[in-house]
Amino acid sequence: MNDTNTQPAQPALPDRLSIDPRSPHHVAAVFEHDIGIRFNHKERFDVAEYCISEGWVKVPSSKTVDRKGQPLLIQLKGQVEVFYK
Repeated sequence: MNDTNTQPAQPALPDRLSIDPRSPHHVAAVFEHDIGIRFNHKERFDVAEYCISEGWVKVPSSKTVDRKGQPLLIQLKGQVEVFYK
C-alpha cells in the first residue's frame, strides 16, 4: 500500500499577516496550519497582525472596541519571529 502524506504543503509565511479576513494582508491558506509568533523572544497568543520587516505586532487593547465593534489594536515594536508549530 502506498503511504503518502495527506496533509497539504505549508505555504511560505508572509512578511505581513492579519487575522482579519477583510484585510489585504489576510492569507487564508496560512491559517489552515498552526502558526506561532515570537515577539521579543516570548511567544504571544494574542497577535492580530504582524510585520516582520518593520518589526511590529498589533494586539487588542483590553476590552475597548471601536464604533463598529472591532477591538482597538495597539502596535508594539520589537523583534518578530513567525514559525509553524
